[in-house]
Amino acid sequence: MSRDELIELLVCPACRASLVRTADEAHLECTSCGRDYPFHLEIPILLPSDGSSTHKAQQVEFFDQDPVDDFGVTRPRGAPELYGWLLREKFRRSVIGLEHLLPGATALTICGGSGVDAEFLVRAGARVILSDISLGVVLQARERARRYGLDIALVVADAEALPFRDASVDVVYVHDGLHHLERPALGLAEMARVARCAVSVSEPAEAAATAAAVRLGLAEDEEEAGNRVRRLTLDEISRELSSRGFRPIRPHRYAMYYRHWPGRTMRVLSTRPLLPLAQAGLNVLNRVAGRFGNKLTVQAVRAGTRRRPDGRRGRGA
Repeated sequence: MSRDELIELLVCPACRASLVRTADEAHLECTSCGRDYPFHLEIPILLPSDGSSTHKAQQVEFFDQDPVDDFGVTRPRGAPELYGWLLREKFRRSVIGLEHLLPGATALTICGGSGVDAEFLVRAGARVILSDISLGVVLQARERARRYGLDIALVVADAEALPFRDASVDVVYVHDGLHHLERPALGLAEMARVARCAVSVSEPAEAAATAAAVRLGLAEDEEEAGNRVRRLTLDEISRELSSRGFRPIRPHRYAMYYRHWPGRTMRVLSTRPLLPLAQAGLNVLNRVAGRFGNKLTVQAVRAGTRRRPDGRRGRGA
């Protein structure tokens, strides 16, 4: 996606008026409120905050830190095989019922981090825009795109005030991002506002097993970034999306666990013959008891979405 194509989709995150490039092309300026938004290495910085939100400032400060290694850029490359399979399995579940919409579609990832999900979407045929409130992780995504030849447009943006026109992007996607927000419901509402055709939400689920794990110190109730882990339910996400004109396709919970940095157990389970046993074991577990799992995923399609005769995706008449 070219920079001009991206700018056509953007609006001022404060008042949602159109943006124009300044004469020196170093900034975007709002045509209504006059706010000015700079570029950094051609990445538009579109944050409406006046700095009054301690929560947002804490998130930015944490994620802007220089990474301790290159794993954020390279993963799942170089990781044990089971780790890569788990990431692919999460992505597969996150687009159930949307697979036919992705080729040629515009897809926006919010809270997109260093671009793992953006890369999966690119490889599924989508034209991808990655957004995150942290310039630091957006720069990691930029390096991922450069290193692996991925066409990913980049924006620094607040998920609670997305700088995109209403119904301007075919698919809006989030994976483990809403729980970082101060107001997850507002982030979800913004996804629905921006999405033309569909949304995909994958988040930690409110689960009895997870609550027990938190009490035992095996799971976190507050992340290192400082945010409380807001575990959601299928019903609240489905209700919110339904109220905004979307039809949930196959909301479901499932069980999955891995750490950001894979440890010794992951390496051992990735050896043969343990790898196929671990994969089969997780599949059986999810068939039997997935509805009690610690993860959830909801895909929803806006009413009237259809495949056009020319192969493009859009709204029906």
